[in-house]
Amino acid sequence: EDWDIYADLDFADEGTKRFCTSKITNLSPSRLISIGYELQGPAALTAGAFQTEAENYPEEEGQLAFSHGLRLQANVPVISRNSIIIQLNANYMESRYNFDDGANLTHPLQRLLADNGLRTAGLGTTIFKPLNETNFILFQGSADLNGDYGWSSIQPLSSLKYSAALLYGWKTSDRFMWGIGASRTYRVGELNYVPVLLLNWTSRNGKWGTELLLPARGHLRRTFNPRSIALFGFELEGQSYRLNNRDDYDFGVDPFELRRGELRIRLDYQRAIKNFNWLGVQVGYRYNWTFEVDELEGGNEFFRGFFGEQPFAMENMLANTFYVQLTLNLVSP
Repeated sequence: EDWDIYADLDFADEGTKRFCTSKITNLSPSRLISIGYELQGPAALTAGAFQTEAENYPEEEGQLAFSHGLRLQANVPVISRNSIIIQLNANYMESRYNFDDGANLTHPLQRLLADNGLRTAGLGTTIFKPLNETNFILFQGSADLNGDYGWSSIQPLSSLKYSAALLYGWKTSDRFMWGIGASRTYRVGELNYVPVLLLNWTSRNGKWGTELLLPARGHLRRTFNPRSIALFGFELEGQSYRLNNRDDYDFGVDPFELRRGELRIRLDYQRAIKNFNWLGVQVGYRYNWTFEVDELEGGNEFFRGFFGEQPFAMENMLANTFYVQLTLNLVSP
């Protein structure tokens, strides 16, 4: 072949602006659709002393035989271009509490948890906006409806909880990206504002790596092969749940909210079972961060933060326990 005929050939995209991508070598696969089930072991739940105008409830200890619940999640890309990626997110999570002595419980909180459990349903978005070949902006936002509601007795949308995080980052190679920012979050059970650090890294041989979004979660990753990985680390999980003001639970006049926050130390094994269908098996230890109840005077949210001294309406204690979680996932190519 006469190669001289290509001497003046130019690339068609020469001069076009280039952008970094959101992908890191051997990063754990992004889940498009996830269906999961979680089971937690036995734990004592002590409901704190509580007084209403009609009755005085002393501290009461109940024994949970187990707690469990369904977990659903969907992440749908709506715009996927070199210059921007926008995803819509939906999630549903429930916790059902089974007491050994449920029929003999008298405390309103324990009876409410035994009868109704807790639920979270939410919508959100994730936006990855590359600025050039190195820098990017990452935004995450969500609105969640948390409470002891049922689908026949949905609570008002005025009780929605809004969370958001904004980061500015650098991607220096296909094996390393990091960013810093700030977050409005309920992960520790109540409203808080915290700094955020993102750090995703993969070793040169591709076998080891980190996936960190501190303080929310952090994991050490071990890649066995392209279809099998393990993550070891922790995650903070929690929300603020509106407790419905019903006569049979006698909480009083103003709304009450359960501030649920927990630290999970866990091992997460993920393996492809066919094509882009993956199985996830997670085992870990749930450490109770908080399980207190606040009274919202006038129904208004308030900010306590790390240093607020507002007293809780009910101080409870949930014992730590082990848990296991199974998920079936459709992952991104």
